[in-house]
Amino acid sequence: MESHSKIYVSGHTGLVGSAMLRCLSANGYDNLLLRNSKELDLTNQAAVEDFFAAEKPDYVIHAAGKVGGIIANSLHPADYIYQNLMMAANTIHAAYRNGVKKLLFLGSSCIYPKLCPQPIKEEYLLTGALEPTNEAYALAKIAGLRLAKHYREQYGCNFISAMPTNLYGINDHFHPQNSHVLPALIRKMHLAKHWQMNDLDEVHRDLAADYSIQDGESLEAALACFGIAKHEDKVQLTLWGSGSPFREFLFVDDLASALLFLMNNYSADVALNIGTGVDIRIRDLAALIADVVGFQGDILWDSSKPDGTPRKLLDVSMLNSLGFYAKTELKDGLDVTYKWYLNRHCSI
Repeated sequence: MESHSKIYVSGHTGLVGSAMLRCLSANGYDNLLLRNSKELDLTNQAAVEDFFAAEKPDYVIHAAGKVGGIIANSLHPADYIYQNLMMAANTIHAAYRNGVKKLLFLGSSCIYPKLCPQPIKEEYLLTGALEPTNEAYALAKIAGLRLAKHYREQYGCNFISAMPTNLYGINDHFHPQNSHVLPALIRKMHLAKHWQMNDLDEVHRDLAADYSIQDGESLEAALACFGIAKHEDKVQLTLWGSGSPFREFLFVDDLASALLFLMNNYSADVALNIGTGVDIRIRDLAALIADVVGFQGDILWDSSKPDGTPRKLLDVSMLNSLGFYAKTELKDGLDVTYKWYLNRHCSI
């Protein structure tokens, strides 16, 4: 891509899209085409076609998507499959019809079978059953990958795909119930820490960002919805599952660097894994986040709740062979993320 190429980044206000903007701007790309969801509804085929026909982007990085954790995926599977399917189909088809030079579709590591051999190689896609708790989202992402692949085969489009592992970082979504595990842990531990400190002003202000205490509802009842309770003047945080699964986490700015690298250096039809090649047990992740946040209460586990996939570690040897390696250590990334949370999210 040239520095003045017109580059459309879908989902630019989200976790991945905003990191992509930081990366592109830092590397001298100055002709970025941006629309938020109110300005362009990617589930509306006619609107997407009109946008592409009018703007004629040279390159597309499709980072838009409806995302959430286990609870959100379990409660709203129809929303997850419909919205992600429509966004992928409309964007990819419009890119083909309007002569986009190159498109990168962003998948997810959840598209792999639940009980995959570890670490997960790209060739394991569609070799087994999916994890039920996020099947709808995964199926939509698989369809997007296949769309990119088949448009490439049938029409000769330079459409590529990447499959990142679990992401975190600046501009993440920190809802205690609907976000992914890492930002949800940061938010819950922040609330629990300040309740332990009896800093009720901070607890109320933080909750007010996305939770309304109902008339007659006590603060204790509101916090209990997030697994936070007091026992003999000590705060306890109860988390879903056993804490035994392993997960791999990638700092989102490392992902953005990888995507830019692929846009400039990769044009094959294999959807590449993007990750660190290192994972951590969820129990150990919780302890690490507690240290970063400064939460000193008790962490309990509710094993009656689902764990999800036992382990999900990507084999990133193909990406590494091209010359790209993630740089950010987990502890360093968590420090940056929590500082951003304090400075941005908590300024509400």
